Amino acid sequence: MAARRLPSWAWVTGLTAGAIVVVGALTVRADQGPHPVPTAASPAPSAKPSTSAKPSASAPPKTAPVPDGSGTGRRIVYALGARQVWLVDADDQARRTFTVWPGTVDPDPGTYTISVRKDALTGSDGVAIEHVIYFSAKSGVNIAFSNAADGSSPPPAAGKLTGGVRMPKPDGTALWAFGATGTKVHVVD
Repeated sequence: MAARRLPSWAWVTGLTAGAIVVVGALTVRADQGPHPVPTAASPAPSAKPSTSAKPSASAPPKTAPVPDGSGTGRRIVYALGARQVWLVDADDQARRTFTVWPGTVDPDPGTYTISVRKDALTGSDGVAIEHVIYFSAKSGVNIAFSNAADGSSPPPAAGKLTGGVRMPKPDGTALWAFGATGTKVHVVD
């Protein structure tokens, strides 16, 4: 009796299944390993509200404490009222904090997960942006952290629904390095 050969589709299916298992195992191992951590802290915002679009350059260079009730472990914390973001490591220590300029649509307080990352694109306000990290949607508007490619901080377009949470370029670069797909984002009031 002659040896029977497997059809090519069986080989392809077997190899594909094996590759998926290997990639899954590597993903789990990578998630358990160290994550990049930005080291410099941006200055905290001034305690007084400002009417300018940019945070005060004279703000003291200290890190504001991470808000209570903002979760535990490695995460990004976004305080709506303070217009502040914290990059928090697994040891619950803020590694960086900075002021942001929100769009016209805010996410509801709660816990989200980074779902999509885009290197660069044009924002809904027509501004070239980079380091785009999507984490929520509300009223049909996608909400994402980003920075303007030219480093500017234009005010939100009047009359438009925009979900971009903009930040200075160095902070956008740090958030991009910290916020991998699957990273938790805790939004607080």
